[in-house]
Amino acid sequence: MARKKNESISLIETFAEFKETKNIDRTTMVGVLEESFRSVIAKLFGSDENFDVIVNPDKGDCEIYRNRVVVPDGEVTDENKEISLSEAREIDADYEEGEDVSEPIQFADFGRRAILTLRQTLASKILELEHDALYNKYKDRVGEIIAAEVYQTWKSETLLMDDEGNELYLPKSQQIPRDFFHKGDTVRAVIDRVDNANGNPKIYLSRTSPMFLQRLLETEIPEIADGLIRLCRIARIPGERAKIAVESYDDRIDPVGACVGVKGSRIHGIVRELHNENIDVINYTANPSLFIQRALNPAQISSITLNEEEHKAEVYLRPEEVSLAIGKGGMNIKLASMLTEYTIDVFREVEDNEETEDIYLDEFSDEVDQWVIDAIKAIGLTTAKEVLNAPREMLIEKADLEEDTVDELLNILRAEFEDDDKSE
Repeated sequence: MARKKNESISLIETFAEFKETKNIDRTTMVGVLEESFRSVIAKLFGSDENFDVIVNPDKGDCEIYRNRVVVPDGEVTDENKEISLSEAREIDADYEEGEDVSEPIQFADFGRRAILTLRQTLASKILELEHDALYNKYKDRVGEIIAAEVYQTWKSETLLMDDEGNELYLPKSQQIPRDFFHKGDTVRAVIDRVDNANGNPKIYLSRTSPMFLQRLLETEIPEIADGLIRLCRIARIPGERAKIAVESYDDRIDPVGACVGVKGSRIHGIVRELHNENIDVINYTANPSLFIQRALNPAQISSITLNEEEHKAEVYLRPEEVSLAIGKGGMNIKLASMLTEYTIDVFREVEDNEETEDIYLDEFSDEVDQWVIDAIKAIGLTTAKEVLNAPREMLIEKADLEEDTVDELLNILRAEFEDDDKSE
């Protein structure tokens, strides 16, 4: 008797445990409970076709009725679907052959193993429903900005919780370099992607995506949210610097001024959110030459040559402007290339009184290793003066050479022209 009581209590606990399950509506929950009971009944009796299952989630119980046909004594072939006349009359003396007998079944009578199976079946179905609900909630929200609470931080990622307690992941690679989180912090990020491998959804966030900057701009600048100003292009080096190109559909609105605000008031909040990531705002134009000139600001370009088919641009500047165009660590020219979608090569202007005679790099093969010459030629430079007119930083980055190697090459090339000057 005590065992049956314990099994009944266990069944009630099963209902209580799943009654409060999040993200699942009442109708779905009742359907899942009924399906789970029928699954266990089918395992016990071979079929659940002749059973009526009535779930009472409010009461925390379930009514089960088994329906059997009355047959003459000794002719029962399926005890699950048939009942002998004498057995039926023990339930009610008025039963006759061919009638249906409906009798209540106590699930607790099936024993502890059946209740355990029920709990496992329910757990599996509820988990599946929770996964479906989570996936459906986020699958169409990629690109939206969200605020979530930090729950735990690991080396490779940070776990956050949304307002319903769902888990969200912010990988280290999608964090701004100066991001540092404590448990309980509220963090803003953009929904980057939703994976659903094996029916187990994982929501990934990003703070380094250009879309995050776009959403912040839409939030802070009403003209962008209202569609008066259009964000045309965004390029970011997260935590360091960004360039955005904007245009206005209304000639009365200065898009750059509207985005920046008086003394940077409008963009200051975004800069603070991005840990002082500098944001350059420029006017967009469909003219690629003019767009590249604006993108390389603050440098002043002397001339530019475009190859529109290959999306390449050769930009010529006065020597004092070259470092401005390249920027610290090559950041300015890199962002300009990302923004304009052109490969930009920077060259120093050759003065009118400079000797124009040049020498092919291959002629230096006795002094310079061939692999170094090949690396330089691979980025489109074939003569000594082209290399000398190119910025040192560009040679290092684009040719993927060590600084010492580039310096040695430049010294050899310079020496050649210095020798020519002395001989003259």
